[in-house]
Amino acid sequence: MERNEVVLVCVTGQKSCEALIHAGAVLAKERDAELSVVHVSKRGNTFLGGDSDAETLEYLFSISKTYDADMMLLRNDDVAGTLISHARKIGTTVLVVGSRGKANANALLRQLQNNLPDIEIKTVFTEEN
Repeated sequence: MERNEVVLVCVTGQKSCEALIHAGAVLAKERDAELSVVHVSKRGNTFLGGDSDAETLEYLFSISKTYDADMMLLRNDDVAGTLISHARKIGTTVLVVGSRGKANANALLRQLQNNLPDIEIKTVFTEEN
């Protein structure tokens, strides 16, 4: 039985992540793949890291739904490890991440690349909100 491709989009708590979801949706359509969206939050933090969590969360769920994507919210202090585990669990073939050129984002990208060598990683450059 042939397995479907899965495009996994990693989002943060910013509305600029709409661009990431859109990019993932385009890739999923081109490849006839499933689309999934994930956000990982450290324990003890507000879920999306800001005061307007509910509004941002609803917005991201709405955008995901627009593109027929499921969206998972996960909590773990090991963000990279959780993303890696989730990507493997759902059979991700393409991982879409955002970058604004920050050092910690680049460190996360390196961890993902090093630990997911058989998964294609696409970086979408976004502007800060």
